[in-house]
Amino acid sequence: MNTNRMRLLTLPFALTLIAFFTVSAQSPKNGRAKQSETKPAETAQPIDSKSQVAKPDEVNSPKPTPAPDTRFDRPVSARPAQPVEPKAESATTVASDKSDGVKLAVDLVVLDAQVLQQKTGRIVGTLKKEDFNLIEDGVKQQITHFSQDTLPLSVILLIDRGGCMDPYSEKVHHATMEALQRLRPQDEVALMAFHNHTELVSGFTRNRDRIMDALHRVPPHDEEASHCFNLAFYDAAHYMERAGNPDGRRVIILITGITSDFNCGGPSSEDARMAVLESGSVVCGILPKTTEQAIENGIMRTVTGIGGMFKAKSSNLKKFADETGGEVLSDKPENLNHVFNDLIDHLRTRYTLGFVSTNTKRDGTFRKLKLDVKQPSPKSEDRIVVKTKRGYIAAKAKAVPQSENTRTN
Repeated sequence: MNTNRMRLLTLPFALTLIAFFTVSAQSPKNGRAKQSETKPAETAQPIDSKSQVAKPDEVNSPKPTPAPDTRFDRPVSARPAQPVEPKAESATTVASDKSDGVKLAVDLVVLDAQVLQQKTGRIVGTLKKEDFNLIEDGVKQQITHFSQDTLPLSVILLIDRGGCMDPYSEKVHHATMEALQRLRPQDEVALMAFHNHTELVSGFTRNRDRIMDALHRVPPHDEEASHCFNLAFYDAAHYMERAGNPDGRRVIILITGITSDFNCGGPSSEDARMAVLESGSVVCGILPKTTEQAIENGIMRTVTGIGGMFKAKSSNLKKFADETGGEVLSDKPENLNHVFNDLIDHLRTRYTLGFVSTNTKRDGTFRKLKLDVKQPSPKSEDRIVVKTKRGYIAAKAKAVPQSENTRTN
């Protein structure tokens, strides 16, 4: 931590001054003080969900596939922010009645749930469908699909490269490599880095050598750059659309030293939230715990809290994790290999539940979910907790072309 930032801890009114400075530097259009002016190389291409680059690798493909473009000069968020239009997050089954040409749509909403012992954190893996109680917007729902299958993982590693402290130390690098060695052949991983913009280091791949090589090519840390969580989550959620495991579990794992920061210009935190929910991703966080990291994290929590009183918008990692059913884990860098292993185990041993909502409106609205589980006993030490997403985006009816509405008699 440099000298100027250390002075923040000794000045009597430092935190308040920082908050006032941050709020005054923001505007509704920019969202944050002036950012880095570094521009990508002319050959760089903004990542577009419709483009054909960085597709998942094929396992044992008979045809050789070219290596994905992994240059650091490819800002994902260089494109202008686009309004988020709700998409159908649930699986849709369409049945056709040939007698009168009427089409019936049934939306199957699928969610993952992680169940742990509250006291020990151990996984509870012996539950049945009848042990769960699901509520949507205050109305009880019938769980029609239930399993605890070991599904393949689609993981985006999102590494923070801004702020005072560099969370990606040599020990964290080593722990990350060890954790990825535990993935299965059908699992796929993409690597992204961010500060004032988001960069794709490696596209989705099942090739372990390729992702290990990408971990050695993470862009350098920039102490003067910001932690643009809103941009990082927005871009990661949209890139998740390229995942090659359509029925797998989608996970965004953020490696950072802080849990909150002010929004940068571009998509808002609400845009990022909607994008993450639409992608069906679970957000998890890994925080290497050090004295310097605790100081910076404490400063940012206080400053964003004060800034919130002045309507300054910020993004919070824990809120993203809570809303998607993920978790934020922290430990000393030398212990992070165990933390990573626990996280991978938790992701593999989640329950999958599906239901058809009693609310048949296809209005694209956000619907709140509450999933409870029967407690094994009234004793507090036996209590179990369930983590899952707190809601979903309902399917939105598509406009029917006028020609389809016209019948010939």
